[in-house]
Amino acid sequence: MSQTFETVAAAWKAEKRQWVKPSSYSTYVQLLNVHLLPAFAEVPSEKEIQDFVNREIAAGLSRKTVQDTILVLKMILRYGEKGGLWPHVEFEVHYPSGTKTKPTIPVLSGREQKALHKYLEEHLSYRNLGLLICLNSGLRIGEMCGLQWKDLDLAARVIHVRKTVQRIYLADGPEKESYLSVTSPKTESSVRDIPIGRNLVEKIRQLKRTAQADNYLVSNTRKPLEPRYMRIYFRKVLDALKLPPVRFHALRHSFATRCIEAGCDYKAVSAILGHASISTTLNLYVHPDNAAKRKVIEKVGLAMRK
Repeated sequence: MSQTFETVAAAWKAEKRQWVKPSSYSTYVQLLNVHLLPAFAEVPSEKEIQDFVNREIAAGLSRKTVQDTILVLKMILRYGEKGGLWPHVEFEVHYPSGTKTKPTIPVLSGREQKALHKYLEEHLSYRNLGLLICLNSGLRIGEMCGLQWKDLDLAARVIHVRKTVQRIYLADGPEKESYLSVTSPKTESSVRDIPIGRNLVEKIRQLKRTAQADNYLVSNTRKPLEPRYMRIYFRKVLDALKLPPVRFHALRHSFATRCIEAGCDYKAVSAILGHASISTTLNLYVHPDNAAKRKVIEKVGLAMRK
């Protein structure tokens, strides 16, 4: 006998919670509560799903968010079908032309990146060291906040990335209830070892001499610093240097872009960033500026004249 969408979604949530990370579960439940439950009372037809997509896009929701919502819907539909709770639903979604999957994240130019790097080296502190490491390794903000001093092997000149810190919001709990979580990184490929240069090793060594191995690097206490506080601090540094107010994630994008501009091996850059495939690195994290593009054109022109 066919069940209501809400009933099946509740059973799916209970099962899913056992197998996915808290952060993923929180995202799934938020998409379900905010978008799917208000839209569907029963198992939807292909037309109803397409109408839902059209409405959400027209309301200003990004294509990426709609795609993520449809992914949750597919999981619930499969769960209901496997349990014999409703019939198989075959559907194909079409997105209106002109909708963007993901906006481009601004990055620091080479000049801006050098100015930031110089400032961080000259004003060394625990938080500035964290920013310096991100600028030289492409670490995600949660991975940087999750670094403990014992994760930095200065003899081998390697950073061991084994944890990430993030605040988890309980979408199916009391309003705004949340907690700080320290877990393994987002994917298997994100668990990695990143080489560090000699100059950065010396900067790390200056602060590591008096630090305890189990302390977190940017807080230098047994408690990790929450990523949002690092974002606030990063904005203050940018303001002090009169640099563009880019997002913290721009450090990761800037690192990848400089690597590619320097002619680094794509696969090596992908491994440093913790990506499962090179295509992710090239599609999402490489932003050549006009100078880099001009360099390519000049190289082609030179080759043609030989």
